[in-house]
Amino acid sequence: MSTTTSNRGEYEMETAHETIELDALAHSGAAAVVSAVVMFLPGVFGAVSVYEGVVEMMEQWHLFFEPTVVGTVAGMIEAAIISFVFIYAFA
Repeated sequence: MSTTTSNRGEYEMETAHETIELDALAHSGAAAVVSAVVMFLPGVFGAVSVYEGVVEMMEQWHLFFEPTVVGTVAGMIEAAIISFVFIYAFA
């Protein structure tokens, strides 16, 4: 049941030199999805006239965002593309 010291030492030496690599495509895709979902919320809030401050900020910060169906979808696409590019470059 017990392992010898030499076996344990070899295992530790092998795992100590492994490096963790980020999957840039997976991280940037996940960030794009999260950004699109987060952009959907101000679109819904703007449609029901709740959190008008957030809606105004999104209209100022994003070129295509408006609290309409088309504006919300355009803002979601814009946010997804921007997030994908920046996170891909970062990762």
